[in-house]
Amino acid sequence: MALLRWSPFLVLFFFLGLILQSSWLVFFSVVVTVIIVLAYLWGSHALDQVIYHRHWRYRRGFPGEQFPVKIEVENRKLLPVSWLHILDPWPMAVGPSDPSILAPSHIRNQGLLATLCSLRWHERIIRSYDLLLHQRGVYPVGPAALQSSDLFGLFRSSQEQDTQEYVTVYPELLPLTIRFLPTQDPFGDHAVHRRLFEDPSRPIGVRPYHPEDEFRRIHWPATARSGNLQAKIYQTVSAQVMMVCLNVSTARQAWLGTDNDMLEQLIKVSATVVYQSMQSGYAVGLMSNGCLAHADHPFQIQPGRTTSQLAHLLQALAAVTPYTTAGFENYLIKALPRIPYGASLVIVTALVTSTLIETLLRLKRYRTNTTLISLETSVPPAIPGVYSVHLPFYEQ
Repeated sequence: MALLRWSPFLVLFFFLGLILQSSWLVFFSVVVTVIIVLAYLWGSHALDQVIYHRHWRYRRGFPGEQFPVKIEVENRKLLPVSWLHILDPWPMAVGPSDPSILAPSHIRNQGLLATLCSLRWHERIIRSYDLLLHQRGVYPVGPAALQSSDLFGLFRSSQEQDTQEYVTVYPELLPLTIRFLPTQDPFGDHAVHRRLFEDPSRPIGVRPYHPEDEFRRIHWPATARSGNLQAKIYQTVSAQVMMVCLNVSTARQAWLGTDNDMLEQLIKVSATVVYQSMQSGYAVGLMSNGCLAHADHPFQIQPGRTTSQLAHLLQALAAVTPYTTAGFENYLIKALPRIPYGASLVIVTALVTSTLIETLLRLKRYRTNTTLISLETSVPPAIPGVYSVHLPFYEQ
C-alpha cells in the first residue's frame, strides 16, 4: 500500500531522533507508526462478520403488484465499523416504487441500491422498501459489494457477498375465454356427460342385461336379488390432459428479428390458457422452442395437476426468451412421443405458415384433439380436424 511506503522514513526519523537526542522526532515516529499499524489492522478486519441480507415477503408476482422487502445489515463482532458503504445491483423492472431510491448504474435497466451507515459492536440495522413489479421476466438481484475502512480512513477494504437472488414476474393474464376440444383417453380419470370410454373399476349402477353385453359385465348379486340378469353400469371417463405448445418465432425468417410486443402477447395468451385450464381441472404441460433465461435449449414440462404445477408453468413462461435453436415444427414432431397419449394439443403461434399447416395435418393422424390459437392479423386458413381460435394482435 502507498501509506506503507513511508515506513522507511519513520524508521529513519526514529534513529535520527535517538542520535540527535530529539524527543519529538522519536515521539512522532512512534505515534505515527502505532496509528498506521492500528489503522491497518482495523481496516483489514472491518468487514469480518458483517452480514448483508435481504428479507423477502414474496419473490414472485404479477405485473403491477407491490410487496415489501427488508434490507438487514449486521455487525457480529466486537470491532465497530466506522463507516460502511453497500452497493446492491437491482433491476429497474422490480425496483422500489420510488425510482429515485436507486442510484444510476453503468448497466442498462439496472440501478444500485446504496446503503451508507456505521455500526457499533453487535449492532443491526434494518431498512424497508416497497417493490413494484413492472415487466415479465426473471431478474437477478445482487451480489452486493461492501466497502469500509478504519477510523481514520487510511486503509480501505472491499468485499463482495455471494448473495445473488432472483425475483420472478409472471406474465399478465388476459380476460379471455377459450373453448377447447375434450380429450379422448381411455385411461382417463374425470367423469364426462358424453359417453367416451368406460372405466371397469368404477361401477355406478345396474341395468337390465343386453344380449351384446359381455359375460363379465353381469352383476351377479343384483341378478340373484331380482331374478333377472342385471349388467353393471360403469363411469364414463375422459382424461383432461393438455399440452400447451408455444411458438416464440414472430417472423417468417429468423434474420428478421423478434417483435417483442408480439412475443409478450404470445406469452400472455399461453399463461392465460395454462391458468384457465388448471382451474378447469386439466393436467397441463408446457413446451416451447424458445430457450429459458440462462439456458441454451428448448424446454418441455410434462402435464400435471399438483398444487405446484401452476407456479412451475408460470415460472417457465416468465423465463422464456426469443432465442431458438430449432424450428417449431421440427421440435413439435420430435417432442410428440413424450406427450401423453390422448392429450389435447394447444398450439399458440404468431404466424400460421404452410410448414405449420403441413405439420398439423401430419399430427392429425395421431392427435385428434388439436386447437390452434393464432395471433396474426389475417384469419388463418381452415385446417381439417383442427379447431382454430383467431386472436389478432394489433400493435399500439
